[in-house]
Amino acid sequence: MGSAWARPAFARYRACITDAPTTPARLGLCSWSLRARSPEQLAEVASTCEVRGVQLHLDPIRTGDWDLEQTRDALGQRGLTILSAMMTTRDEDYSTLESIARTGGIRPDATWDENLDAARANAEIALALGLDLITFHAGFLPERSDPERATITRRLDQIADVFNARGVRVALETGQESPEELLALLEELDRDDLGVNFDPANMILYASGDPVASLEALAGRVMQIHIKDADPTSTPGAWGVERPMGEGNVDWEAFFGVVQAHLRGVDLLIERESGENRAGDILAAARRVRAMAPSLVS
Repeated sequence: MGSAWARPAFARYRACITDAPTTPARLGLCSWSLRARSPEQLAEVASTCEVRGVQLHLDPIRTGDWDLEQTRDALGQRGLTILSAMMTTRDEDYSTLESIARTGGIRPDATWDENLDAARANAEIALALGLDLITFHAGFLPERSDPERATITRRLDQIADVFNARGVRVALETGQESPEELLALLEELDRDDLGVNFDPANMILYASGDPVASLEALAGRVMQIHIKDADPTSTPGAWGVERPMGEGNVDWEAFFGVVQAHLRGVDLLIERESGENRAGDILAAARRVRAMAPSLVS
C-alpha cells in the first residue's frame, strides 16, 4: 500500500537519520499556540520566544483569512523560518474524550470529502512555502479487528498520496492510541513518507502510554517532536491537564536521552494549548530545552 518516496524535498529527513550523531535539531514553536490574529502578530510574538522558527497552521491561509505571501514575509522579516506545517480536520469536538473519538480526524464519513479537498489545498500551500512535512490528527484509529479499519487505512493512503505528489511527508499526531497500535497501522500502510509527530503530553492526556517508553517504541517512525507537558487525569475517561514544560509528568531527562540516542536532528516544536501566558511559557520551555539538552538543538 502506498508509494515509495524518493523526492528531493525529503533530503533533510534522510540526512537526519543518516547523520544522526552530528545533525542538530531546529527548535521552534507551534503557531496556533500563540492565538495570533494576523501574520504580523504571530511574527512579533514568536520573535520574543528565542526559537528559530514555527510550525505553521495552514488552514487560515487555505480559507483566505491569512495571505500566504504576507505570512511568509512577516515571519522572514523577524528571522523566523517556517519549519513544517499543520492542518486540522472539519468539525472536531475536543470537549470530551468521547466527543473527539466520535468527531476527530478522518474517521467521520460526513466530513471525509471536505477533509480530502482541504488536504489537496493545503498540499499546494505547503509546496508554495517549500515545506516537506505536515502533521495532523487522524483521529481514534479502529482496532485491527474492526471492519472500519480498511476505510481509515485507505483514507490515510489517499492523503499521503496527495502530499507525496508535492514532496511533502505526513506525520500523524500521537495520543489517541497506544504506540503498538499506531506502529501496527504504519507497518500495514508500509510507506516511508507517513510517520509520527510525537507529542509526549498527548500520551498522558489520552492515557495511552508512558511518553518515554512510547517514544522509544516509535523512534524509527518519528519525523517531528512536540515539546509539551501534562498531568494525568484522576477521573477515568476524562482528559488529563496540560502543563507548562517541566511542571507536568513527562520525565524530560529520560525523554531527551531517547532523543539523544535515536532522534538527533529531528526538529523540536514547543506547543502550549492552555494558559494565559503562552508566549512566556514557550520562552521558558525554549530555555529549558537548551539547558537540558544543549547538544541537541542549534
